[in-house]
Amino acid sequence: MKHFKQLSIFLTFLFSLHFGFAQNNSFETLKSLEIMDQIYEHLELYFVDETKNGQLAKTGIDAMLKELDPYTVYYHESNIEDYRLMTTGQYGGIGALIRKMGDYSFIAEPYEGKPAQVAGLKAGDKIISIDGKSMAKKSTEEVSDALKGPKGTAFDLVIEREGEGKKSFKITRDEIKLPDVPYFGMLQNKVGYVKLNSFTQTAAADVKSAIEKLQAQGMQELVLDLRGNGGGLLIEAVKIVNFFVPKNEVVVITKGRVPEENRTYKTLDEPFAPNMPLVVLIDGGSASASEILAGSLQDLDRAVILGETSFGKGLVQRTYDLKYGSKIKITIAKYYTPSGRCVQRLEYYDKENGEKPKEVADSLLKTFQTKNGRPVIDGRGIEPDIEVAYEDLSRLSAMLLVKNHIFNYATQYAAANPSIAAAGSFHLSPAEYAKFKSYVMAQTNFDYTTASEEALRKMKETAEKEGYFQDISAQYDQMLEKVTPSKERDLDKFKQEISELLEDEIISRYYYQEGRSKQQLNADPVVQKGVEVLQNVSQYNTILKK
Repeated sequence: MKHFKQLSIFLTFLFSLHFGFAQNNSFETLKSLEIMDQIYEHLELYFVDETKNGQLAKTGIDAMLKELDPYTVYYHESNIEDYRLMTTGQYGGIGALIRKMGDYSFIAEPYEGKPAQVAGLKAGDKIISIDGKSMAKKSTEEVSDALKGPKGTAFDLVIEREGEGKKSFKITRDEIKLPDVPYFGMLQNKVGYVKLNSFTQTAAADVKSAIEKLQAQGMQELVLDLRGNGGGLLIEAVKIVNFFVPKNEVVVITKGRVPEENRTYKTLDEPFAPNMPLVVLIDGGSASASEILAGSLQDLDRAVILGETSFGKGLVQRTYDLKYGSKIKITIAKYYTPSGRCVQRLEYYDKENGEKPKEVADSLLKTFQTKNGRPVIDGRGIEPDIEVAYEDLSRLSAMLLVKNHIFNYATQYAAANPSIAAAGSFHLSPAEYAKFKSYVMAQTNFDYTTASEEALRKMKETAEKEGYFQDISAQYDQMLEKVTPSKERDLDKFKQEISELLEDEIISRYYYQEGRSKQQLNADPVVQKGVEVLQNVSQYNTILKK
């Protein structure tokens, strides 16, 4: 322990000399390291029970990094698979989503062509045991860890299936690569669609391949969907921008405390689709590399951005190798789109200990201009050129999802129906919806309230306190009767919305992720608006000030 302390201080001293830290900063660093080391030493020597040193260290590191921002993260050697998944989209496992229901985890969605689906596992299968070890009351994380492992390793799995009872499988794990582009296809006329889920090392190549295949089918206009894409590798976003933008254009600039992180990323090649009309879809889940891609195309007036305001993550991370197989991902810079704006919404550094980060104050927001002179602001993510907001789900629909009634009914439906119409053509019949309605009405663990009911009850409490309630009690009872949930009434009222959710879940049982994506496009108002904009040349050019 003594040698460890001396080594830590010596290395910190060299580190401070190398980077030229101010003298007082070096002293504070040395002082803090000494105190931390002494605490560690005293715990090991005097604490009443044997200490778990590795766990203590990880807890201390995680707590320290939590004071910075959510993106500066320590990856212990035991969590290195999480890092691989983030950067490459790859992990060793069976290729299936799982979800917890009651005491057990269930297969929620197997990936087509991966070990789970190839072995015969289906959505709705209850995971009973793995290699003879019961999975009852295990968390989804524990079950997921048991399913993962090196490529080529095998394990025994026991599941319970709707209508068939328990079944045993021998499954060999494989290298699973989550697709950056889970779906692409033609929408209508000459409009193509590409869904981009992440920015791993293959993102740009996958997008280019999808576009080229669609061009071979006659595509002349493109909808690029970045909704829900939380980002990834910055350089992949730069490459994708280059598909549509001339060589030597600035795409993004990074600025950090260390001068070496001040970089300008430009397009390096001639674009292969320089004149293709382009609409980019974003929402509150579009972040980081998604915002670089959308923001750069907006600043260069190369695409119409459509949907909802993006997340607002204007920070860049880099990963460094540490000893013993661990890594640390550190926020090293802020990025700026071609107009000069930084989209970072929250101030993680200007806060007291324990406080939640606050949005950049409105008074500090600045206005910038795109290449053609359109105004854009910083500090609020990427604001779309055309806003298309989603309608919130009804309370009934939300509860049907949360309570897994839609999932469970789809499991029963798939067990009873060997095949259905193709994705995009499947629709739930009135007779089948009536069966679903009967199924829901028979559920005993299903109660919910409406927002209107909750507001009325709060109003009643206030009226009673102020002495007004007796004067309005009759009207209150009449209003309450109308907004108090009735499962039967609301199942009819929200039939269209619920039917679409059911169709999406059912279609995934037969045609997997690609089928679900294709089915959802039929009723997607944002995609439909994108097609409308592309087909209205005058509107498209007016938005971009062409």
